Amino acid sequence: MSEQTIEGAPAPDAEENRRQVLYWRLLARLFDPEEQAGLESASLAVVEDIGLPSALLDPGASVDSVVQRHPELAAEFDGLMAPEPDEDGGRDRAAEVRRAALVSKVLLNVFATGSGTVTAEQLARWQSDAGWLERALGCRPGELRGGRGGANGAGGGPGVSPTGTGFGGPTPDLSRLIPEIGPELGALEAGLVKRMHLREVLADPALASRLTPSMSLIEQLLRDKDNLSGVALANAKSLIRRYVDEVAQVLRTQVEKATVGDIDRSVPPKRVFRNLDLDRTIWKNLTNWDPEGERLYVDRLYYRHTSRRTTPQRLIVVVDQSGSMVDSMVNCTILASIFAGLPKVDVHLIAYDTQALDLTPWAHDPFETLLRTKLGGGTDGTVAMALAQPKIAEPRNTVVVWISDFYEWRTDELFESMAAVHRSGAKFIPVGSVTSSGRGSVNPWFREKFKDLGTPVISGHIKKLVRELKTFLT
Repeated sequence: MSEQTIEGAPAPDAEENRRQVLYWRLLARLFDPEEQAGLESASLAVVEDIGLPSALLDPGASVDSVVQRHPELAAEFDGLMAPEPDEDGGRDRAAEVRRAALVSKVLLNVFATGSGTVTAEQLARWQSDAGWLERALGCRPGELRGGRGGANGAGGGPGVSPTGTGFGGPTPDLSRLIPEIGPELGALEAGLVKRMHLREVLADPALASRLTPSMSLIEQLLRDKDNLSGVALANAKSLIRRYVDEVAQVLRTQVEKATVGDIDRSVPPKRVFRNLDLDRTIWKNLTNWDPEGERLYVDRLYYRHTSRRTTPQRLIVVVDQSGSMVDSMVNCTILASIFAGLPKVDVHLIAYDTQALDLTPWAHDPFETLLRTKLGGGTDGTVAMALAQPKIAEPRNTVVVWISDFYEWRTDELFESMAAVHRSGAKFIPVGSVTSSGRGSVNPWFREKFKDLGTPVISGHIKKLVRELKTFLT
């Protein structure tokens, strides 16, 4: 059959057949962990025939171990999936077969993560292989996994065909898919972390330092922190601190870019050089222009108004810390600390499940706040309302942000107390999800009740809440 041709189309040559065998094996192993004997034996024959080690076909061998035994291969992995175009536009078919064998090794090691419990050694091996994939895409190891824009759970591969137009085309340039592959790597790592004995990794500083902080990892650390001690606890705190600092930097930028209060022109501008309005000064003094001497004589300097209308405001943030709301808990704790740093903003922070905890003394430090939370349990918002209501001293200058999915135990009682807060003149903002991705579910009963009350639930990206708060507080 290989020598036959379809009318008008040439028969594939031997190199193309070899390349197809390697990629068909890759697909078969990605979607089915069971070996296909025919593809395995054919692939082994191809690899040995082109002078590559058979270890490239061993799913249990890391790229590191292959390179250690065959150091001459290391350079071939760099930029492997971002090949330079041939100057003459031709194709080196033999080189493409070799590249297909190396590409298959990296992709299979990274995207075929299996199932069941993951050991610390397996996680370390996957992280190393993911580093080789990043190098093959032309990135630095860890660069893609450090991204924050991707999926929330583990999943399959990036959905890339081994070739751009079927198996007959040239070796693909996968670097163009970096925006999709980066988040997928982070999701895969999060999935592996969920399946592993985390304490074993935390007890090893070398392994712990290689973990990529993610929401999935932070959730596990917060749940298990009371069971950690010594080196493991120190490493857990370090990971939480790294993640908090990264998210805080992003949120702080969003707060700074959000709309701020109106200029207060009743306050005279400060007569300092940085406030000098040079354009206005020149315009107002144009009548003093001396055309002969080509000089502008300035009678008066004009300065910009920079004072903004602000009044002391109280921000009360109530966060559901049950298991379903961990993403919102982390984001809003960090957000509250940022607003706590603004002038004339008095921030109070309350976390609750079936019990309520006043975290106000630590509201300025999200790291310390998160260490004092206890994720999980049921949900009873009435205990949080009992703490929040006495804090509303001046309703007109108070905003209450309530973050929850509102799957509550005492629904009618809680809603009536929320409606009373709204009627008192305080600004009540119910928030259904405050995540980086914008996904979340809200009890439809509460959603309709809030809509009828005139305070619809904010649900979506955290930027929505930032805009709401910045408008009210400044």
